[in-house]
Amino acid sequence: MNRTEFVIATAIILFVAFSLGWFAHWLLHRFSRVSQTDVNELERMSQELHEAEETRDQAITYLQQREAELTNQLAQTEAELSAAMDGLREARQEAEELRSYVERQSAT
Repeated sequence: MNRTEFVIATAIILFVAFSLGWFAHWLLHRFSRVSQTDVNELERMSQELHEAEETRDQAITYLQQREAELTNQLAQTEAELSAAMDGLREARQEAEELRSYVERQSAT
């Protein structure tokens, strides 16, 4: 193999390699291309996801407000219950004192 044959063989090999690379690139681009309907579908799904996240955030805010209201109401109810129990305890003690006073008065 002389110099000219070597150069021609090298050029053919490089051209074939270039052609295979270009064909592989074209094939990959052809099959991985995204259609406009897919893009529109992705945009629609993105919009729906955004709306769902907003709805979720509003629901979380509402639940936090409601929980704060119920916690406050529970604290007030417990305070009222405690006051009522204290009043009942004092009334029982007073009734017991009056009962013992009446018994002492009737015994004498």
